[in-house]
Parts: sequence; structure tokens; C-alpha cells
Amino acid sequence: MKPELFLVVTAVICAAAKPLNEAAQRNKLLLVSFDGFRWDYDQDVDTPHLDQLVLDGVKAKYITPPMLTMTSPSHFTTITGRWVEDHEVVHNMMYNATTNQKVSHKETLTRSEWWDNGVLPLWITAQNQGLKTGSFYFPGGGANYSGQAVYRSLSEESGHPDDNETEWRQNIDEVMSWFSEEDFHLVTLYYGEPDNVGHAKGPDHPNRKKIIMQIDRIIGYLREAIIRHDLSNTLNVIISSDHGMTTVKKRPQVDEIILNKYLNLIQHASFEILDYGGFGILTPRPGKEQVVFDALSKAPNLTVWKKDEFPESFHLAKSKRLPPIVVVADLGFNLNSRFIVYVNKGDHGYHNGEMDMKTIFRAFGPDFKKNFVSEPFDSIHIYPLMCKLLQIKPEAHNGSLSVTEDFLLHSGGPSRARLSAALLLLSTLLAMFSPL
Repeated sequence: MKPELFLVVTAVICAAAKPLNEAAQRNKLLLVSFDGFRWDYDQDVDTPHLDQLVLDGVKAKYITPPMLTMTSPSHFTTITGRWVEDHEVVHNMMYNATTNQKVSHKETLTRSEWWDNGVLPLWITAQNQGLKTGSFYFPGGGANYSGQAVYRSLSEESGHPDDNETEWRQNIDEVMSWFSEEDFHLVTLYYGEPDNVGHAKGPDHPNRKKIIMQIDRIIGYLREAIIRHDLSNTLNVIISSDHGMTTVKKRPQVDEIILNKYLNLIQHASFEILDYGGFGILTPRPGKEQVVFDALSKAPNLTVWKKDEFPESFHLAKSKRLPPIVVVADLGFNLNSRFIVYVNKGDHGYHNGEMDMKTIFRAFGPDFKKNFVSEPFDSIHIYPLMCKLLQIKPEAHNGSLSVTEDFLLHSGGPSRARLSAALLLLSTLLAMFSPL
């Protein structure tokens, strides 16, 4: 082969094999979570901005949260890519089954001893690789991990109202300034709605539709803010949630569950978290585990498991924090301990296979395809996607980039179009230099 031809062929092959994003700039990433946004909440409400996202980005038909379908466990799976049995954030409330300590959900958000279990969340991984990160009210963002804190973290105080639209806009403005003025690479932003309205009024109430319209407006405001801050070509956005919501079944329509009818809780359980919706945990007194299991197994409208007999699909059996007995109510039922005290009209915490527990995924930005609708997937796969977008090496995780890589304009290898074009050019050159 002539030297000139050899050099040309080598250049063409290298160009074809080189990943498209190898020399590309590292774009920024905003992860937004709207707590309790059921997968179909935008289907009975006029949502022009969410509708536009379908055309301008990626939409999943729905995503499946992990077991447990609760705020803190699910959010931490998203930000770590680990199942609940690995990251050990097994409840919204920090607890100690030995001392009977129980800490409220909002207070737990800043208790590092609940979150720091040897699994590093994305913020810390990114910081360890030279990136600047922030968390705005996102669960887990207020804790320290192996002595490291998120570079900038704001935590929501107990009793803080979650539905103030003016404040929502202010939060977006602040986050945009982090990106545009302080060169943050990753920010997570959390909103407590529509979860609060879903609990208080139920998923079918008109107020739930109003809050979805408010969320739609804030998404429109977010897109305007991205333009104002000149971030359209450098900021990727993922919008997701932690779980869905279902209508609570109440008397007289159903016979509500009262566990003390089937088991004397004081005599047989040394620790419990019940009266917390459809998910409950108990520590039997010594020698009472089988008695507790057998008694609760006779109760209607629930399923009881011994921890070491969980279905593998739950990814909970290895947890050291979960007590020996776990109870999950049938969809819409509450686990009342001794009296019916639960007042919520809507709830979650049920089996993640229930459609009412499914939630949303939207994404847009310079690295995402447009008008792309994906099949459903598990939320655990969001983590490797975020690492890919940030061009960082992930920690050990349970997700798979292969599930979400098609969402991107450029995958890690040569695109088919680039390869085809290179081969066509190579064929042409060979024909030109070949002797007659």
C-alpha cells in the first residue's frame, strides 16, 4: 500500500472508531424530583409544558421505583444506583429497633448516621472526581458521607410549606445561578408536591389536578430560566419522582386493618413502626417470631414476610437494618396497629409492581434525543445514565447503562451513521487509488 493511502486509511479508521463524546465538553446536569408524581398524573390535566417535553426530549412510559415505595429509600436508590438492601435507607424515619428510638422524617433528612452506610451518593462521587455539586432539599443531600459533605446543601425545615409557587420559582432562579455564575456541574432539586396534596386529598381530588398544573407551569419557568442564563447548550435536565399514589380505602367501604385484632402487639413485639400507611415493620420478642408471622398471616388484605424469605425481586433480604417481620398491605389499605387513627386520603408504600406506584421520567438537553419515548424501566438505571452525562466513573451499582443509553444522541461507541460514512469514504478512496 502506498504511504499516502496508508495514512488516509488510518485516519478514516480512527475517525470511525473514536467515540463522538470523547472530546466533547462536559455538560452540566440538573436532577429535579417532584415527590409522589404518579405516572399518569398528567393525563387528565392540561399540561402544555410537559407535553412539549415529549417533543423536545425523552419520556419513559413510566418507571418503577424500588421496594420500598417511600420517599427516602427511593430517592437514595436514584442517587446511588443501589438497591435498598445495599444502601440501607430502609424507611423515611430513622429508628433503632433496640432502643426504640424513632426520628421524624424531616429530622432524619440531616442525620448522617441514617444515610452514611458505606455507599457513596452521586454528589460525593462527582466531587471526588473534581466536579462541583449542590443539593436543594433533595433527600440525602444534607448528610455527610465518609466525612464529606455535599459542596452546597440546603435542607428543608420541618413544617416548611411545599406548595408556594413563588418560592418554587425562586428556587429555580437560585439553582440556575449556581450553574451560570458559580460553575456547578451537578445539582439536585426536590419539590414536596404533588405528594402532600395526594396524601391530604387523594389522587382523584381536584386539588391534585391543580398542583399538577402548577408543576407544569414551573417546568415552563425552568425552561425559560435555562434560556435566560444561557444554559440551553450546556445543561441536561432529568425530571423524575420517587413513587406514585393510590386512594386509601376507608370505612364503611372496607373493613380496615387493625393488627391488634390478630396479635397482641405489646406481648409479642418489642419494636414496631405501624400506622404509617401500607408498609410496616416489627421486631418480635425473643422466641415469638413464628407466632407473630403465623398470626399476621391470618389477617386479610395484607402480606407478611420474614425478612430472610423476601422475594429476590424485592432486593431487601440482605438488609441488616430491617426488622425480622415486614408487612405490606394490599393496595389502598392502611396498617393500623391498635386503633384507626390514619387520616390520609392517599398513600404509597405498597408493592412496586402496582401501577399506582409507578412514576415519571422526562429528560431534555444537549445530550438527549428529541421526541423519544422509551419503554418502562426501573429507577435504579437512572444512576449510570447520570454518570455517563457527567463523564465520571461510577461507584459499584446495580443499574445498567444499556437500559438508558439509547436516550442519548451519542453513545459510548461510534455511531452507526459515523461508521457508515467512514466506510463509504474508505471504499471511495480505495477505488481511487487502486490500479486499473
